[in-house]
Amino acid sequence: MVARTQNAGFIELFTPKLITVLREGYSLDKLRADAIAGITVAIIALPLSMAIAIASGVSPERGLYTSIIGGFLVSALGGSRFQIGGPAGAFIVLVLATVQAYGLDGLILATFLSGFMLMAIGYLRLGTFIKYIPYPVTVGFTAGIAVIILSSQLKDFFGLTLPEPEPGPLLPKLQVLTAALPTMNIATVTLAVLSVALIVVLRKYKPHWPGFLIAVAAATLVAWRLDLPVETIGTRFGGIPQSLPMPQLPDLSMHKVLEVLPAAVSFTLLGAIESLLSAVVADSMSGGRHRSNCELVAQGVANIGSALFGGICVTGTIARTASNIRAGARSPISGMLHSLFLLVFMLVAAPLAFYIPLAALAAILVVVSWNMAERHQFAALVRSSKGDAVVVILTFLLVIFRDLTEGIVIGFAISALLFLHRMSTSVSVQSDSHALIDADEADTVGGSHRYSQDIRTAEDIVVYKISGAFFFGAAASVGSVLDRIGEAPKAYVIDLSEASLLDSTGASTIKGFATKAGRRGAKVYLVGATPQARRLLHVQGVREPEVSFEATVAAAIEAARKAQADGLKAQESARESSTV
Repeated sequence: MVARTQNAGFIELFTPKLITVLREGYSLDKLRADAIAGITVAIIALPLSMAIAIASGVSPERGLYTSIIGGFLVSALGGSRFQIGGPAGAFIVLVLATVQAYGLDGLILATFLSGFMLMAIGYLRLGTFIKYIPYPVTVGFTAGIAVIILSSQLKDFFGLTLPEPEPGPLLPKLQVLTAALPTMNIATVTLAVLSVALIVVLRKYKPHWPGFLIAVAAATLVAWRLDLPVETIGTRFGGIPQSLPMPQLPDLSMHKVLEVLPAAVSFTLLGAIESLLSAVVADSMSGGRHRSNCELVAQGVANIGSALFGGICVTGTIARTASNIRAGARSPISGMLHSLFLLVFMLVAAPLAFYIPLAALAAILVVVSWNMAERHQFAALVRSSKGDAVVVILTFLLVIFRDLTEGIVIGFAISALLFLHRMSTSVSVQSDSHALIDADEADTVGGSHRYSQDIRTAEDIVVYKISGAFFFGAAASVGSVLDRIGEAPKAYVIDLSEASLLDSTGASTIKGFATKAGRRGAKVYLVGATPQARRLLHVQGVREPEVSFEATVAAAIEAARKAQADGLKAQESARESSTV
């Protein structure tokens, strides 16, 4: 029976939302709404997929392969009703670095491997832990990525001619681009600036119009009609093919796998964060609830599929997912249709891509990077607290000047340390005869706030109440408070009813205190310990008769007094016996 329940839970956890939607009933009206949303998103994804691919150091059709194959699989197998998968701007930095280091074959292999890693994370149900990435870290690395994307588009935006390949690091890149400013192409700059202006104006006055596609179409028409001397997809890449390639396995030799493994891990980490962040945004907009682990499995399958067809990394895309919801999508079928519409474009209208100016695609990514920067959120975090300011700024700088993965890992580590510090300073020890003692002021005793005005104990019974998270970060401070207790008390009552957390270090601290008290002939009474805390205390050796567990402070005091009375009677009986 238990096995059946577990199997049912597992199946429910990893059932794609598409199956759920079909079970609920799918009508012609829903299909019509999904078709409208699908073509709307396809119009947005068409120029964006090519622009992201070019910025990532690969040919534009690879971005289309990613949206067609990967996007279809994300929607068909995912745990979100509205998620749109495809190439994302957040990956530009990593993909470009991987192409430069290992070539296109290395990129495809890293994408292939990251797919299996994402599936493993999902099936191991680790997707839940992705949500613990702190907000300052996500804002910091997103802003850093935005700066890098912007810098990567300056060459095509200004039409610069470089004597050597463009360097990857930001500062050397800016130096090379600055030195090449005399080669600036006025026609390219004009076309790029007008494209940005058109996108901004349409977004303000006609937000439901496909600004990206209109800007690209207008720039293409102007460049063609005026025969402007600007670089296009055709002049650089020779256009895009009119069909999908045959699926092909990447080079799976052990040497190559080990070589690209770090890149695959980076793709996995960023892909999991980005896709689940997009799913959360979709939930907030639609009122739904995604299945995070199912979503990660789908992202993994999508990356494997994309790699087999020569595509690049697939992830959930926040902007396209939001557009899908705003366009009236009703189910994952809208995302599947968006991929099919892109396929139709590639099959029918691919020759038109030959004339698209690279300046127009650079303009799209300039707008994307500006929107990605999250300037207001960044400024708010800098002002909110010193800890948040340190995390967001350090993550931002590490992403720009070091490495994206390093920025995320170090930012997360510092956030965790700051959290532990805050938790450790929130714990307090309070007694019936001493003031409330904060953990970060554990070496001082003072004040007038008493533990309880209702409890009046004898001088030889001391009551201490531990509040907050009693864990390894606070154990030393709490231990120092307990160690300052004098020799006089014959019984100690430790109230754990408001200890929100007790870990093995905290339990060990109580064990040490009880041992010291026992050497002085005193008894320790523990009050309010949860069953889980009692099990942990028992593992650490905190058990009868060294300590006694009681339900309330009053019961502990009564037990202590009774024990003392019994002790006095025993002493008197012993004296009388010795006298006789």
